Amino acid sequence: MAKVWQHPYLNVFKHFKVEEWKRSTKEGDVTTFMDKTLKGTVYRIRGSIPASNYIQLPKTSTQSLGLTGHYLYLLFKPMPAKYFVVHLDVTTEDNQVVRISFSNLFKEFKSTATWLQFPFILFFLISDLVGVAPANVRWTCLMLDLHYILSMYLNRRYSYLKSIKLCSNLLVKNLYTSDLLFEPGVTFSEARQAKLAFHGISPMPREMAFPVPKGENWHDRYDYIRYLSKCLHILILCVSMCASTGGLFSQFVDSCRILFPVLAVTLAFVLQALWTKNSSAVVYPCHAVIITMQIETREQRFFIGHTDKVSALAFNGNSTLLASAQMGHLSMVRLWDFQKGTCLSMFKTHVHSVSSLSLSYSGAVLCGIGKDGHGKTMVVVWNTAQVNHGGEVVVLAKAHTDVDIQTLKIAFFDDTRMVSCGRDNVRLWRVRSGVLRSCPVNLGEYHSLEFTDLAFEQGHSADFVCSRSGHILEIDYKNVVIRNARRLLPSQIQHSHRREKQTFNSGPGIAINSISVSSTFCATASEDGYLRLWPLDFSAVFLEAEHEGPVSAVSISPDSLKVLCTTSTGNLGYLDIQSRGYSTLMRSHTDSILAFSVEGLRKQMATVSQDNTIRIWDLVSMHQLYDFTASDEMPCAVAFHPAQQIFACGFSSGVVRTFSLAASDLLMEHKYHRGAVTGLTFSPDGNLMFSSCSHGTLVLYNCATQKSHVIRVLGNVVSQDAEHSPNALALSGDGHLLTFVGPSKYTVTVMDAHSLDELLRIDVSILDLDSTSLDSALRLCFAPMPVGHLLVSTSSNKILVLDAKTGRLVREVSRVHKLSCSSLALSEDARYLLTAGDRVVKVWDYQMRFDINFQVYIGHSEPVRQVAFTPDQHHVISIGDAIFLWDFLAVTPEGITQPPFLFTETSSEKLKDFTSSANEVPRQSAPLPSLSSPPLFRTELKWSIMSEMVLNQCLFLLQNALYPPAGNESLKLKAVIGYNGNGRGNMVWNPDTGFFAYTCGCVIVVEDLHSGSQQHWLGHPEEISTLAVSHDAQVLASASGQGNGESRCQIRIWNIQDGTCQKVIFHHETQVQAMAYSRDDRVLVTVGHDRTLALWTTHTYDLMSSTHFSEPVHEVAFNPLSAGELACVGRGAVTFWLMEQRGADISLKVHKVPLPDMVGLVELTSLCYSTNDLLYSGTNTGQICVWDTQTNRCFMTWEADEGEIGVLLCCGNRLVSGSNTKRLRLWSVAAVQELRLKGSGARSSSVLLEHEMTLDGTIVGATFDDSLDMGIVGTTAGTLWYINWTESTSIRLISGHKNKVNEVAFSPDESHCATCGEDGSVRVWSLASMELVVQFQVLNQSCQCLAWSPSSISHGGAEGQHVVAGYSDGTIRVFSIPRTEMELKMHPHSVALTAIAYSADGEIILSGGKDGLIAVSCPRTGMTIRVLIDHKGSPITIIQCTRKQFHDFGVEGGELWLAASSDRRVSVWVSAWLKDKCELIDWLSFPAPANPETFSSLPPSLAAFCPWDNSTLVYVGFGMQKEILFYSLRQKQVVEKIPLSHFASSLSLSPAARFLAMGFSERLLRLIDCTTRTEQDFMGHDDSVHLCRFTPSGKCLFTASYNEILVWEITSR
Repeated sequence: MAKVWQHPYLNVFKHFKVEEWKRSTKEGDVTTFMDKTLKGTVYRIRGSIPASNYIQLPKTSTQSLGLTGHYLYLLFKPMPAKYFVVHLDVTTEDNQVVRISFSNLFKEFKSTATWLQFPFILFFLISDLVGVAPANVRWTCLMLDLHYILSMYLNRRYSYLKSIKLCSNLLVKNLYTSDLLFEPGVTFSEARQAKLAFHGISPMPREMAFPVPKGENWHDRYDYIRYLSKCLHILILCVSMCASTGGLFSQFVDSCRILFPVLAVTLAFVLQALWTKNSSAVVYPCHAVIITMQIETREQRFFIGHTDKVSALAFNGNSTLLASAQMGHLSMVRLWDFQKGTCLSMFKTHVHSVSSLSLSYSGAVLCGIGKDGHGKTMVVVWNTAQVNHGGEVVVLAKAHTDVDIQTLKIAFFDDTRMVSCGRDNVRLWRVRSGVLRSCPVNLGEYHSLEFTDLAFEQGHSADFVCSRSGHILEIDYKNVVIRNARRLLPSQIQHSHRREKQTFNSGPGIAINSISVSSTFCATASEDGYLRLWPLDFSAVFLEAEHEGPVSAVSISPDSLKVLCTTSTGNLGYLDIQSRGYSTLMRSHTDSILAFSVEGLRKQMATVSQDNTIRIWDLVSMHQLYDFTASDEMPCAVAFHPAQQIFACGFSSGVVRTFSLAASDLLMEHKYHRGAVTGLTFSPDGNLMFSSCSHGTLVLYNCATQKSHVIRVLGNVVSQDAEHSPNALALSGDGHLLTFVGPSKYTVTVMDAHSLDELLRIDVSILDLDSTSLDSALRLCFAPMPVGHLLVSTSSNKILVLDAKTGRLVREVSRVHKLSCSSLALSEDARYLLTAGDRVVKVWDYQMRFDINFQVYIGHSEPVRQVAFTPDQHHVISIGDAIFLWDFLAVTPEGITQPPFLFTETSSEKLKDFTSSANEVPRQSAPLPSLSSPPLFRTELKWSIMSEMVLNQCLFLLQNALYPPAGNESLKLKAVIGYNGNGRGNMVWNPDTGFFAYTCGCVIVVEDLHSGSQQHWLGHPEEISTLAVSHDAQVLASASGQGNGESRCQIRIWNIQDGTCQKVIFHHETQVQAMAYSRDDRVLVTVGHDRTLALWTTHTYDLMSSTHFSEPVHEVAFNPLSAGELACVGRGAVTFWLMEQRGADISLKVHKVPLPDMVGLVELTSLCYSTNDLLYSGTNTGQICVWDTQTNRCFMTWEADEGEIGVLLCCGNRLVSGSNTKRLRLWSVAAVQELRLKGSGARSSSVLLEHEMTLDGTIVGATFDDSLDMGIVGTTAGTLWYINWTESTSIRLISGHKNKVNEVAFSPDESHCATCGEDGSVRVWSLASMELVVQFQVLNQSCQCLAWSPSSISHGGAEGQHVVAGYSDGTIRVFSIPRTEMELKMHPHSVALTAIAYSADGEIILSGGKDGLIAVSCPRTGMTIRVLIDHKGSPITIIQCTRKQFHDFGVEGGELWLAASSDRRVSVWVSAWLKDKCELIDWLSFPAPANPETFSSLPPSLAAFCPWDNSTLVYVGFGMQKEILFYSLRQKQVVEKIPLSHFASSLSLSPAARFLAMGFSERLLRLIDCTTRTEQDFMGHDDSVHLCRFTPSGKCLFTASYNEILVWEITSR
């Protein structure tokens, strides 16, 4: 009766009158407010420390709620970008108090005897998304099954709920308890019609329900989380959340549901196989997957969820419930709804490796056998009666025994009785009053037999037990005695050599592994390989079937017409008794599979295994076609010939053999290897074959004929580590390049595939400068040819994307798998990447467009050795413990050409740093042309389909941004330092109007050349690649790469007069590299890296036409004499276009003209028209070709340079060329017009070189006046030059760093600032004009840190101004600014410096290194005074010095300084340098999650003294929460916290006002007013804001994003 008042449910807040706070308590920031969504009052609990902000029921810990409801319902909503914690204290029946907690703070599930911690996960399927709630989190109804949680995880029985504690940060409407299972969004009438009551489900009561507007669905507005026995040990938020997160995650899931298993072939013998009730299908385990196969159609269905090998299966009587157990510590059992294929329940068995399961006929009882922690046999019986109704599985009884048990079965007539057999025993079991007891059968003389199986079937009064000695005992289970004993003996061989029928006599017996009994006959599986059928009196065999190996299991179908059997050789088949025919359902390897190869024409696959066999499979039917056995050696690698029915196989002995499938014969045998073969592959045309071995030998074969022969043998070139087998060799798609790991495991070598001449050697161990250990290469893969990348997986779980021709690092992806990546493959369209590792297969979006760029697929129970696409790209094959053939559901539809994608993963390092070549060509070098496939053109006409697009997907960097209202900004962009030398044509100048614009990152800078003032046009989400200005100088077009959330590149159209963006258009899928306006400004043409040319009408900027090329296009230009003519250049040809428009229709006429043969195989990289029917084009070999535009023929060429010509400009009789040799040349081409009539007889000597200038980098852009006398030129060094040919002068207009800017420092009087960068330069700028004053350059070194001497330095005055810089070689250089020279060089560190600072008086230099050592040096003598080792082992991130009162903090000294290191430790010191005193006064260590798997590189640890209170230290860094910490040196504790939306990448505090500036990797800059606690976010950076520094006066703020520097003015103070 005590529980009646709680039925049908209890409103906890109402019953305990929470609003009065008499029976409950609140602490911290707990308030009530009206929620608009729920239209009612809710409680808001917030605060940075959950333990200090909460609601607790009851009021004290000595009281108890006493709530006995089976289920707890919590109506709540997590606060965006915050963490929350909920604690539930429950009491068990044995009065043990257990705390159940769930929070988005927890990274993983943890349990102790008294505490269960569940992580609250925000997306399904992705285990590493635990964290703060997203901005669009919804109201949620969470239901917890308290009974099940205690039973499942602690094996205890639930009694009542004792207390509840709701901690910040969340909104709470109410709490309810009930014994009923409620379903929201269902009305009472709908529940009645659906008969939900029969399933134990009731509609949600009105009091508990969230309001739903008319016509809407409950689940569209809210989330419902049911934590039942069907769920995993994580709390999962519904998938509907993805739809409201900007579509980033859901888009990837919907568009890339890539894999679905359709076939799996087992390699190890099947331990067990079951019939379904209708005898039409069999069920068997394939390692971690359970497979159902229809025996007629061979169609397969899969049950996936186990994480280790499935060790036991059991059906109930009507095959509706399937039980399965997996191996491993504390084996897991799953119960499945067999018809639906869904998992009804999953529970731990608390025993090791369940070896046998048995379900009762009704399915209400399950029994299992395993071992306990001490190795003793354990029998456990569970009650499964409520599983189909959502109930839990509970333990009925369990018992330990010392006897061996092989099999146990539940009696068909009584669920509480069982029979078991094992070595030396047969026992009967019974469950009574919760106790499991057994009694042995008196075996008499048979007591020492090893029993293997038993048959205990309905309709028989006895059960049959078989043994390894050949005995079959018939046991009367009612009287517990042996009724009959028989023995299977070997056959008697007569003189006629006919084998007699088997009989049971005396003599040595044949081991019987399995037995099955029907109503009329019995089947036995024997070690001699025979399946035998006997009458029940065992008088003689009436049917038998011989197998290749021992028969391990046997099962008679329910209709008694078929007998299923499995063998130890990996075969599964059945015997049809009526037809006496035998059908093999499946063959398989019996050991781990090492490698496979697929032949695309005949759809065949070859596999090799540790069972010493080579097997050929038909991929359509998955039937085995051939089987080759090598008894003395193991096959290690295999490769199919691409055209012939031939395959090659490499063996552990080093022999390479080629086989003919057509003749089933050995063709050739090569013995050039001494060790096991580790790599084997054919060239795409099949003319060459390559092999490598574990001793480092590489062999090249000629396979043009069937009798292959060796061309070349190289020794000690391939790495001798066995971990590269069996895919040690990789070939490029065109067959020109061969790559492998070697000679050492740290290097990757690229060779010419036809000659084995070395072309490139890459040391991967030096690519990660931050790593403390050497990285080694593991697996290799070439990207398809248009991309030209080489992918390398490494031992540090990374994938390095390298340029296959130069070896430059293009990109890297970190934490690909938890363990090493064992295989990788790329789809032919370069859209998807496959990786294997950790027993899983991952499919990656190669473009990395989403927050989550991969999907994970399970099923393997052992490491995956190889994964690859099939040649038709419709399937994926993975091997290891089994062969898995997966459907690939993201195949590109035929007829749609997809561009190759590049890695664009967000990183603080820019792509341009890696892709700029040694000769500084701004674009990637084009691949060599393919002579076998001529280029094709595909033109589409699209009318008015690309109107201005409004983005409906927010950029990820804007999701949590706090942008200030217009007019209330505290920061204003004042200046931009730098020029984007990574683009092409990204500077424009109109000599007539004076309009001058260039790009820096994602900002367009419009500068007045007379005053130097700047305007800044913002809006592009990514780095701007190119610009184009209309001929009337009224409109500017700018193009950038894809932004996060966009699938296409952005082109913006700007009004030059007012600087406003008039239009945003989209079409190109990859970076736009060239744009041009027609002569009449009516048409804009754009060309992208996706090989697409688009024409736009400038009236509305609608797309007029789009054309796709089969080869790269590098430049485009309109004919100045005809508005409808244009030309573009690419691989070895010029394409001339004629645009004709009739009314609304437009047509394009195309004429492609190749270069003359004498020019050779080159790339045309630039072009320009002259005003006299001539077209000039430049090549990548330095030639200039002249074309007659009337006849479209090339009539003249000359050698204009030694490198690639990227810029050409022509006017009248003068031509300007710029190349990657840094030369700018002016040519006189007056005679070219006359030579046009001579055709190919024109001589290059007629062209005169008038002037030449050498600049500081590759020429990437140029604009000149009409006479070509003066102009502006841009280079890859980040410099814009003013060129005057008449005066032969070059003046630097704009200058910036070429690579990443590492530090900014200011002079005390704020007249100058200094910057340093990865390019090894230290640059001093005038703050008034932002012009470069002086530059100090150190070659082949990177300048990592910088500091300006303080005004108090004893040298005094302007002469005392010095800048100290730290370099990557461990040296320190002191530069005198007035004398513009280096005064001192010191070498106090053996590793790269990471931080440097002057002491407050300027007499000491403090420097920190990558090894964590801090050196104290004297700039006068150059001596190192002392070395501090407190931070040893972790790089120093910051050193800061300030003054203090001499006796402050109880320590004598006038200087206070701090040092922070990347291990989140900060040391604070007091120094008196003149007294040689340096004392540590505080040591701070900040906690962080143990396994930060979501970060490719951890956020830096940053600290600074608070300028308005030197006794307070400010810290940001990676930690348990994203926040700013204010630490008091006096109170020795954190006194204040400010929460953040992201981890900070930079920090600076204003010395004038209480402003705090922070940069984020999400490209945001945030300014925090510490007085008013207001925050404002600012955009304008195109990469991580890794540096921000206030000027000494606090009037300006400098920020750096890679190589661009933005100067902001503080407008509110």
